[in-house]
Amino acid sequence: MSESVKIKNTGLRGVAVADTKISYIDGEHGILIYRGYGIEELADRSSFEETAWLLLRGELPDREELKAFKDQLIAAREVPGFIWDCLRRLPAEAVPMDILQMAVPLLAVADPDLKDDSKEANLRKAARLIARMPVVIAGWHRIRNGLEPLPHAPSLSHAANFLWLLTGVKPDREIGRDFDVCLVLHADHTFNASTFACREVVSTRAHIYAGIAAGVGALSGSLHGGANAAVMEMLMKLETEEDIPGWVRRQLEQGQRIMGIGHAVYKTTDPRARVLKDMSRRLGEKLGQTKWYERSVCVEEAALGELAKRGKTTLRPNVDFYSASVYHMMEIPQDLMTPVFAISRAAGWCSHIVEEKFGEAQEKPALYRPDSEYVGNYCGPMGCSYSEIEARGSSSGG
Repeated sequence: MSESVKIKNTGLRGVAVADTKISYIDGEHGILIYRGYGIEELADRSSFEETAWLLLRGELPDREELKAFKDQLIAAREVPGFIWDCLRRLPAEAVPMDILQMAVPLLAVADPDLKDDSKEANLRKAARLIARMPVVIAGWHRIRNGLEPLPHAPSLSHAANFLWLLTGVKPDREIGRDFDVCLVLHADHTFNASTFACREVVSTRAHIYAGIAAGVGALSGSLHGGANAAVMEMLMKLETEEDIPGWVRRQLEQGQRIMGIGHAVYKTTDPRARVLKDMSRRLGEKLGQTKWYERSVCVEEAALGELAKRGKTTLRPNVDFYSASVYHMMEIPQDLMTPVFAISRAAGWCSHIVEEKFGEAQEKPALYRPDSEYVGNYCGPMGCSYSEIEARGSSSGG
């Protein structure tokens, strides 16, 4: 048996598999930084386009660089017509994350730089992916409802344009800015499951679209993406609940989770949740929908109180807890909340792919190839003795 495995069954938790310069988390103190900049400052002062450039290029852009990048993203919004033709053939009940994962390789077919694996070509491909993934999701939502995809609006920001393509209504400045902040908050989060999937795939020298498709697939799993949709479902179910603290207590007594509370890394409040909590309050007041914020606060306070009684004092709201009500008030359907996560995280995924392919900080072999501990049948150095099928008996015992 292998002697090389020193740590078994960790799921790679606590195992550093590569260096990165892109983002950093201090879970004990609730700190998240992108390229050295605190997430709170970026949410307050930056834009998604500027943040995407920062993640991809390593530094904040100057005025000319930012304008050129915005123009590049706007020019890349046009999705090839054959993709719409493909989507029109699909059943309306298809899962949106499956649609997005299917669309990414189709976008690869239309990329003129697909076979060019230089760094600059990968940065151009990254811009096309960042620009087109939101268009695909918004267009699919309209197609599944019997409508045609809308033309993009060059005058709108990346965030506001998505809301326009999705709802057919151009958002006001405040809501457009709030969604822009949401995209900044979700843009990267170190080596989570989907980001690691992207990096692992391109470590084989697969192209960027293969890596992004892997990331979308990883995010589609319920243990990674989908928590904000589950939070919104919970909030809607509590519509007629007269005793929310009692409901929370019963859930915990039955061994059930309170969705959106707790995180695999943070041992205190997720810094992104603080920004989103304030946003949920403001949006509720603006739109006359304060019940979602009020209900969320009631669940949060009850959950933290009950968890503290059980000695679980490190569980706090995560990014999904308040993003649920924010997205709902922006008229984003529940089954599109994870795809919205993906269209934001595309900036981080692409940045990690570029770093995996060209990063100077790497001190690892080019190809990810972890060991495993074999725990199956072992019949000696020559293996088990093969018997002909006639001699193996019957599973039915007859």
